[in-house]
Amino acid sequence: MERDPGEEQGDSDWVQLTELGAWKQPHAVQKDPEGREGALSNDAHRLPLQAPFLVEDFELPAGIRLKDLPLFPLWRLPLKLASAIATAAFLYTLLRDVLQPYVSQGRNDCYKIPILVMNKTLPWTSLTLLALVYLPGVLAAFLQLHRGTKYSRFPAWLERWMSVRKQLGLLSFFLASLHAVYSLCYPMRRSYRYKLLNWAYQQVKQGKEDAWVADDVWRMEIYVSLGIVGLAALALVAISSLPSVSDALNWREFQCIQRSLGYGALLLGTAHALVYGWRKWVEPKNFVWYTPPSFILATLLPGAVLLAKGALLLPCLDRKLARIRRGWERPRPLPEP
Repeated sequence: MERDPGEEQGDSDWVQLTELGAWKQPHAVQKDPEGREGALSNDAHRLPLQAPFLVEDFELPAGIRLKDLPLFPLWRLPLKLASAIATAAFLYTLLRDVLQPYVSQGRNDCYKIPILVMNKTLPWTSLTLLALVYLPGVLAAFLQLHRGTKYSRFPAWLERWMSVRKQLGLLSFFLASLHAVYSLCYPMRRSYRYKLLNWAYQQVKQGKEDAWVADDVWRMEIYVSLGIVGLAALALVAISSLPSVSDALNWREFQCIQRSLGYGALLLGTAHALVYGWRKWVEPKNFVWYTPPSFILATLLPGAVLLAKGALLLPCLDRKLARIRRGWERPRPLPEP
């Protein structure tokens, strides 16, 4: 089924993860003043993604100038944004988990930096990037409701934001996968083994025969399950963004995967973080130096996006937005004579 360009422009709520990646060639060849472009076209398309082996500069055809080709232009803004969010999350977690115990209690917890601090930074950054994938679609929908038409252009900053949603989504999936790997490495740490021995010794010293805490058991079972399902949903969204996969899907199938599974992954990720926090919302000991736990800050933007999307699903707004995307325009007042 061929995709309708008008429908594609109007459906601003859809996360177009293959918007700029499915049809563009990975490389461009400069015009050859001597007319050798035809002879070099086949070689150019094979370099380097389709070449059977790596090539050096001297092996390239004379018509190709690698230094003049842009280097990942669509990834620059997403990488800068992800780096800024990750840096802020890392410094915030470092302040709470390492610096505060050292200043307040003189305890050296620097061993937490490589695994524990990083494993709090990764999901925070991943969840925020995933929320930033869907936030421009929500803003565009409210803008269409305000204007009463789909035929007016969006602001330049919003169009720029929409053009990098694919990169933001893939970065979110990459960081979420790293978070899963870091979490699986927890029992391998030497510090964890020492703490496990200390807990066992304290239990024996206190004469406890059973250390079972049903509240903690349910908390971990639920939030681990939510994380696994959320990562699986996000993986399907990332796979469908591949050009070879998206080209095999029609418009309805692609929209179902990108929008339904995407929002599902965002909801599951947010629920994963909230269940991880469990009762830490109301425990004063978790607000060290009057700062909230990191999971609270990590769920603010995703929660706002989900609430805004829920508002758009209300019948009064959903029906009006559907009419606008089908081409209806709000009647404009006639000019006074």
